[in-house]
Amino acid sequence: MTPKPSSPPRRFDLIAFDWDGTLFDSTALIVQCIQGAARDIGVAVPSDADAAYVIGLGLQDALQHCVPGLSADRYPELGNRYRHHWFSRQHEVVLFPGTLEMLQALKARNHWLTVATGKGRRGLDEALAHSGLSAMFDGTRTADRTASKPNPLMLLELMREFGVEPERTLMIGDTTHDLQMAVNAGTPCVAVSYGAHEPAAFEAFDPLFTAHSTRELHDWLLLNA
Repeated sequence: MTPKPSSPPRRFDLIAFDWDGTLFDSTALIVQCIQGAARDIGVAVPSDADAAYVIGLGLQDALQHCVPGLSADRYPELGNRYRHHWFSRQHEVVLFPGTLEMLQALKARNHWLTVATGKGRRGLDEALAHSGLSAMFDGTRTADRTASKPNPLMLLELMREFGVEPERTLMIGDTTHDLQMAVNAGTPCVAVSYGAHEPAAFEAFDPLFTAHSTRELHDWLLLNA
């Protein structure tokens, strides 16, 4: 009998995923909610590109970047309008096809799976519950409970929580903010091109791989992670 081929040795113990634009197909809705919030309070509406660029940052940082020059006392109002639009429409958003199967395959290889996201805690918890993935992840970090990307604190906290060294940790994300966070934390990274940022910008961060679909990401991880 021909023996079954053994699976490749595990290179990474801890895999950290960004959420929006990496696992959750939410880029277009986030852009619309940022634009709607700006429209609601009567300020210049950012372009699609400007609104997409800030995805992955914490909400306060994101709004200050794409709606610059607003007086400091009006950013909470802008943030509240963003949350209003998001929470009223978040049910429209779904996982990218193949995401659940990919995560299940990684769990079967005994990786620790985590989320490092610019979302707030409430937003991530509701998204996890809506997608049925709450039990899939071993740890999560949100921008309102730690530092916003590209500050490496999210990854540093996750590595400390699980006792994993940077070289055994992999960050996966769809934005330059995710990849810069990985560089700042000293961890390898993988980029996905189907989210918020154009893949031409990823080269500077030397990702191990750029996936153009969840299927490509799934296959690469099983062979290389």
